Amino acid sequence: MSSDALIGLCRPGFEPELAAEFTHQATELGHYGHAITERNTGIVRFVCAEAAALDAALRFDALIYARQKLLSIADLPNLDPKDRVSPVIAALQSHGGRYGELVVEHTDSDEGREFAALARGFGNALRPALRKPGWLTDKDDARKPRLHVLIHSGTHLRLATSRVGDSSPWPGGITRLRQPPNAPSRSAAKLDEALHTLLTDEERAALRHEGPNGVLRAVDLGAAPGGWTWVLLRAGLKVTAVDNGPLKDPVAGHAMVEHLRADGFRWQPPRPVDWMVCDMVEQPRRVAERMAQWFREGWCQNAIFNLKLPMKKRWDETQLCLDVFRAQAGPLKALKAKQLYHDREEITVFAKR
Repeated sequence: MSSDALIGLCRPGFEPELAAEFTHQATELGHYGHAITERNTGIVRFVCAEAAALDAALRFDALIYARQKLLSIADLPNLDPKDRVSPVIAALQSHGGRYGELVVEHTDSDEGREFAALARGFGNALRPALRKPGWLTDKDDARKPRLHVLIHSGTHLRLATSRVGDSSPWPGGITRLRQPPNAPSRSAAKLDEALHTLLTDEERAALRHEGPNGVLRAVDLGAAPGGWTWVLLRAGLKVTAVDNGPLKDPVAGHAMVEHLRADGFRWQPPRPVDWMVCDMVEQPRRVAERMAQWFREGWCQNAIFNLKLPMKKRWDETQLCLDVFRAQAGPLKALKAKQLYHDREEITVFAKR
């Protein structure tokens, strides 16, 4: 049993983008291989002679289109549905690993979601079988790698591993969060997921503390109907919502919200703010340039914004927009980008001065 490939899970339909990203990142790190994809499956396999070394060098949070990053260790096709546990045990006997957690998952494709019940049931059957020889700890242990069982079909499983802190803790890489209550729009879930995915624990904690000038201040460009403003309000920030359109309850008329009917591409703050967020529908390069201006001029310390992608050459456009932003924004302490579960034809970017 050998580690011959990295596995990336992604939004179905974005396999070419993740394949291009794997190839680009691997080449930058001095590793060479090829990506195997099948459209709308939500999975990419990057075959590489030194897959384990590439896995160690390629950080998960540096990948934009990967919801999950795994190191493949065994492929188990043509299984007997009456006994899937024994082949897994047999495969692991030659591997000799010890794991802190078992994750049984499936892709987010239409076909993959059909195996949700099988994933739950098989996980319940496999855990005690792994604990008996000591391959799986009785309690989750973050010091040990995770063992993943990826269900391709009822007769085809793949075994893989991931390192805690260099992979998503969520099965399938899908962040499971409740929709913010009373949110004016479903887009609130995007910002909520971004705060949980792109920020560190310390950065999230800082959102809920007053700064040297009192309550933290934020600007929401293109705020209507107010979903992102609502998330910021719940985090305790005072928000200036900039949009010519109307806001909805419970944001409209809120004591901590100032609604300015103005163009988000022209308006500028009278004084610097702690946060700026933006979910405006516009060409991604124009958004990247506008976001860079906010940092270059010192108008904000932190920002989360979306880049709406074209239908073709999405990976090329992603690179171009991020390069434009880096070149024009000035020095940054952090820059992360991810296609979140709640994103569609877009990516979400977090930047910090």
